[in-house]
Amino acid sequence: MNAYKKQMKVVMLFVVIVFFVQIALCQNFARKEVKIPDVLGYRVLKCDFHTHTVFSDGDVWPTLRAEEIWLEGLDAFALTDHIEYTPHKDDIMINYNRPYEIASPLAKARGITLIKGGEITRKMPPGHLNAIFLKDVSPLKTDKWEDAIQIAYNQGAFIFWNHPGWKAQQSDGIAKWNKEQEELLKKKCLNGMEVVNEKEYYPEVHKWCLEKNITMLGNSDIHDPANMAFDFAKGEHRPMTLVLAKENSEEAVKDALFNGRTVIYKDNLLIGKAEYLLPIFENSILIKNPEVVLKGKERVNVQIYNSSEINFELTLDKKPEDISAPEKITLYGDRTVMLGIRANVKETPEKKETPEKKDMTGKKDIDLNYKVKNLLIAPEEGLPITLKIKAEFEKKD
Repeated sequence: MNAYKKQMKVVMLFVVIVFFVQIALCQNFARKEVKIPDVLGYRVLKCDFHTHTVFSDGDVWPTLRAEEIWLEGLDAFALTDHIEYTPHKDDIMINYNRPYEIASPLAKARGITLIKGGEITRKMPPGHLNAIFLKDVSPLKTDKWEDAIQIAYNQGAFIFWNHPGWKAQQSDGIAKWNKEQEELLKKKCLNGMEVVNEKEYYPEVHKWCLEKNITMLGNSDIHDPANMAFDFAKGEHRPMTLVLAKENSEEAVKDALFNGRTVIYKDNLLIGKAEYLLPIFENSILIKNPEVVLKGKERVNVQIYNSSEINFELTLDKKPEDISAPEKITLYGDRTVMLGIRANVKETPEKKETPEKKDMTGKKDIDLNYKVKNLLIAPEEGLPITLKIKAEFEKKD
């Protein structure tokens, strides 16, 4: 009887352990939604166009990449295994189209757009280039890199330059614009560049994209399992390309990329053209009390809600004439922040409050001009924004 009781205790303990393990697994197996608003009539798709599997030098099976993409809140991704570099070929029969074929059913079941691609892996110049939206990856295995690019171009691929400042090919970590890149651009065989690769940002590439009207991309270039590459517990996330597309489909993503409708999301940083960054900011922000009453030097709090997950870091760009406002303020993601303002008045020797300007009573439209330093429209140049409020100035009783 005692032996039976001991056995039952062991069984019950096992059941309890299994129960809690299942709960933990269910809790972990939940998609994180990336909170960035749709804008300009487009869906803002979260994408990663540079990923690897065991079919080149990655450490995971293609289906795991699709599962990671779904769990991390992304909408589309490309499998871009190296064409010329396949270190697992003794263990896995290399078929350049096979990663896409393996991952495709799961991606479709999860509502993820999967894009077929490959990485043309050559020395600098021209370096590494990804070709995506390929019909057949195999023909890109050629002796001359020029032929590989032409084959990709003939298939209607979107071709972009990977990690231009990669220290393995640029010892100083500074990207160089070569004659090969210039020639590819002239032939319309260079459609995009990675301004961000993994944890690196290349300001010179950012500048080239603006000057030469090349699509800006930010990708993970992931080889490890995602939870080894990024510390999700600390809030880290993979870099991604935000694509302004009509819908979540391969055709819509391709149209957006060829037309340059992208923004890069790295850490707490957005990088892109002002025409896309400004709507993202404006669609994220709600001023809850846009009309305020200012009496003398009393402080009034303007409540601003940020519905996105980006912490917008604002610095005052131009001091307003009629009021005082903070030099710096952070609009935290999914939070309401109070921005304190007060009327500009000064004390007379008799300690009476008089306005600095003649007309400091009545209602006025006030523009608070800031720059968002973590929304980059160019290297080291934040996005100019205006917070508009209506202020009624009253004399203090």
